[in-house]
Amino acid sequence: MQTKRYDLEERTFLFAKDIRDFLKKLKKDIINLEDIKQLLRSSGSIGANYIEANEAFSKKDFIHRIKISRKEAKETIFWLNLLDCKEDCLKERKEQLVKEATELMMIFGSIIRKTEL
Repeated sequence: MQTKRYDLEERTFLFAKDIRDFLKKLKKDIINLEDIKQLLRSSGSIGANYIEANEAFSKKDFIHRIKISRKEAKETIFWLNLLDCKEDCLKERKEQLVKEATELMMIFGSIIRKTEL
Protein backbone atom coordinates (compact mmCIF):
# COMPACT_ATOMS: atom_id res chain seq x y z
CA MET A 1 0.00 0.00 0.00
CA GLN A 2 2.91 2.37 0.75
CA THR A 3 4.08 2.23 -2.88
CA LYS A 4 0.64 3.15 -4.26
CA ARG A 5 0.44 6.16 -1.95
CA TYR A 6 3.70 7.58 -3.21
CA ASP A 7 2.85 6.79 -6.83
CA LEU A 8 -0.35 8.81 -6.48
CA GLU A 9 1.50 11.62 -4.73
CA GLU A 10 3.92 11.72 -7.66
CA ARG A 11 1.10 11.49 -10.19
CA THR A 12 -0.83 14.40 -8.65
CA PHE A 13 2.37 16.44 -8.44
CA LEU A 14 3.20 15.81 -12.09
CA PHE A 15 -0.37 16.65 -13.06
CA ALA A 16 -0.15 20.03 -11.29
CA LYS A 17 3.17 20.69 -13.08
CA ASP A 18 1.64 19.71 -16.43
CA ILE A 19 -1.22 22.14 -15.82
CA ARG A 20 1.28 24.90 -15.11
CA ASP A 21 3.26 24.13 -18.27
CA PHE A 22 0.02 24.18 -20.27
CA LEU A 23 -1.09 27.48 -18.76
CA LYS A 24 2.19 29.16 -19.72
CA LYS A 25 1.28 28.59 -23.38
CA LEU A 26 -2.21 30.08 -23.22
CA LYS A 27 -3.23 33.53 -24.36
CA LYS A 28 -3.66 35.73 -21.27
CA ASP A 29 -6.76 37.77 -22.08
CA ILE A 30 -9.31 39.17 -19.65
CA ILE A 31 -11.52 36.08 -19.87
CA ASN A 32 -8.85 33.39 -19.66
CA LEU A 33 -6.98 35.13 -16.85
CA GLU A 34 -9.60 34.43 -14.18
CA ASP A 35 -10.12 30.86 -15.37
CA ILE A 36 -6.35 30.32 -15.34
CA LYS A 37 -6.13 31.48 -11.71
CA GLN A 38 -8.91 29.12 -10.67
CA LEU A 39 -7.40 26.22 -12.60
CA LEU A 40 -4.01 26.87 -11.05
CA ARG A 41 -5.48 26.64 -7.54
CA SER A 42 -7.69 23.60 -8.07
CA SER A 43 -5.04 21.54 -9.88
CA GLY A 44 -2.50 22.05 -7.08
CA SER A 45 -5.08 21.38 -4.41
CA ILE A 46 -5.65 17.84 -5.68
CA GLY A 47 -2.18 16.67 -4.66
CA ALA A 48 -1.92 18.90 -1.59
CA ASN A 49 -5.07 17.37 -0.11
CA TYR A 50 -3.93 13.87 -1.03
CA ILE A 51 -0.71 14.46 0.90
CA GLU A 52 -2.79 15.74 3.83
CA ALA A 53 -4.92 12.58 3.62
CA ASN A 54 -1.81 10.44 3.94
CA GLU A 55 -0.95 12.28 7.15
CA ALA A 56 -4.49 12.04 8.54
CA PHE A 57 -4.97 11.23 12.22
CA SER A 58 -8.17 9.27 11.69
CA LYS A 59 -10.07 7.35 9.05
CA LYS A 60 -12.72 10.10 9.04
CA ASP A 61 -10.08 12.77 8.37
CA PHE A 62 -8.52 10.60 5.63
CA ILE A 63 -11.87 10.19 3.85
CA HIS A 64 -12.59 13.90 4.19
CA ARG A 65 -9.28 14.86 2.53
CA ILE A 66 -9.72 12.31 -0.24
CA LYS A 67 -13.18 13.72 -0.91
CA ILE A 68 -11.64 17.19 -1.19
CA SER A 69 -9.07 15.83 -3.68
CA ARG A 70 -11.90 14.32 -5.72
CA LYS A 71 -13.84 17.60 -5.58
CA GLU A 72 -10.77 19.56 -6.70
CA ALA A 73 -10.26 17.15 -9.62
CA LYS A 74 -13.88 17.78 -10.69
CA GLU A 75 -13.33 21.51 -10.37
CA THR A 76 -10.15 21.27 -12.44
CA ILE A 77 -12.13 19.61 -15.24
CA PHE A 78 -14.66 22.45 -15.07
CA TRP A 79 -12.00 25.16 -15.39
CA LEU A 80 -10.16 23.30 -18.15
CA ASN A 81 -13.37 23.07 -20.16
CA LEU A 82 -13.97 26.80 -19.80
CA LEU A 83 -10.56 27.78 -21.16
CA ASP A 84 -10.45 29.20 -24.67
CA CYS A 85 -7.82 27.32 -26.70
CA LYS A 86 -7.60 28.37 -30.32
CA GLU A 87 -4.61 26.30 -31.48
CA ASP A 88 -5.18 22.61 -32.22
CA CYS A 89 -2.07 21.54 -30.28
CA LEU A 90 -3.42 23.30 -27.15
CA LYS A 91 -6.88 21.77 -27.64
CA GLU A 92 -5.32 18.31 -27.81
CA ARG A 93 -3.24 18.96 -24.69
CA LYS A 94 -6.32 20.26 -22.88
CA GLU A 95 -8.17 17.04 -23.73
CA GLN A 96 -5.27 15.00 -22.32
CA LEU A 97 -5.36 17.04 -19.09
CA VAL A 98 -9.14 16.59 -18.79
CA LYS A 99 -8.62 12.83 -19.23
CA GLU A 100 -5.98 12.75 -16.48
CA ALA A 101 -8.14 14.82 -14.12
CA THR A 102 -11.04 12.45 -14.80
CA GLU A 103 -8.86 9.43 -14.03
CA LEU A 104 -7.69 11.05 -10.78
CA MET A 105 -11.29 11.79 -9.85
CA MET A 106 -12.21 8.14 -10.44
CA ILE A 107 -9.22 6.90 -8.43
CA PHE A 108 -10.21 9.09 -5.47
CA GLY A 109 -13.80 7.87 -5.79
CA SER A 110 -12.56 4.29 -5.64
CA ILE A 111 -10.41 5.04 -2.57
CA ILE A 112 -13.45 6.57 -0.86
CA ARG A 113 -15.66 3.55 -1.62
CA LYS A 114 -13.03 1.06 -0.41
CA THR A 115 -12.21 3.04 2.72
CA GLU A 116 -15.83 3.60 3.75
CA LEU A 117 -16.54 -0.16 3.75
